[in-house]
Amino acid sequence: MDGCIGLDDFYFVSGDSGKIEFLQKAYDKLGGVDVLFHLAAINGTRWFHERPDLVVRVNHDTTQAAIEFAGRYGCRIVYTSSPEAFGEQSEMPLREDSNSLFTPAHLHRRHSYGASKYISELLIQHAVHNDALDARIVRPFNAYGPRLPGGAYGQVVSIFLTACLHGRDIKLHGGGEQTRSFTYVDDIVEAIRLTGELDAGIDGSRMAGSTYNIGSAEEISIADLANTCIAVSGAEISIVSAKGHPGDALRRIPDQSTAIAALGWQPIVPLEQGLERCWSWIKSSLAEASD
Repeated sequence: MDGCIGLDDFYFVSGDSGKIEFLQKAYDKLGGVDVLFHLAAINGTRWFHERPDLVVRVNHDTTQAAIEFAGRYGCRIVYTSSPEAFGEQSEMPLREDSNSLFTPAHLHRRHSYGASKYISELLIQHAVHNDALDARIVRPFNAYGPRLPGGAYGQVVSIFLTACLHGRDIKLHGGGEQTRSFTYVDDIVEAIRLTGELDAGIDGSRMAGSTYNIGSAEEISIADLANTCIAVSGAEISIVSAKGHPGDALRRIPDQSTAIAALGWQPIVPLEQGLERCWSWIKSSLAEASD
């Protein structure tokens, strides 16, 4: 945001995006809105277990407010969902029409996030089909990049690189056999931009009500991710096993075909290159903090 301050027609409104009056302030400042990009959510695995009430409330209320606002002014919505909306689906790669499978709620609270994303997708689709809202859904797969939170409530890439920075051993949940597809933030942003700007898919497809899995096909185990972070950073630390969170999906990889066909999108930043960029940012941030 700092790079936008001072630019013509840039305004920053601070407030709860679950309350439509703050969206109204943005509308009044801009004099109208063509596209609403809805990314608001509470993310981070520890939040899912410790504050499922907050996770569900924020994900639901912000989506409901965005739908109401878009209906009021006839603007387009790009809703940022998540592959967590598939629950514990084991059939890979995940397609846009793959089933969502959730374990019983009494076993754990992890699905407070995925289930609330699934419900938000239902609300979006209802508004598309009943109110003719032009809404599109993207599901980013493990987005990462500079400024990603790396504390106890953060995301795995930054948690690992922060451990490398401070010379602390990396803790793996179990043996780290789980696999993910990590997608660099620049690639994610480009996909979201295209989803909001295109009136129709480049293949002629209708975009209202469409969903796009946005992710790299470069699958890696969490154990291999830890080793790659150590190699990129040059840290002399060890990898140790720790107790994980219940309900953690064993594998997650996207089918990119719809995004490729409709958006003309493919990720271009390889994982190791993206990790090197993150490591450079973390080191420079530390240097600035010590000045």
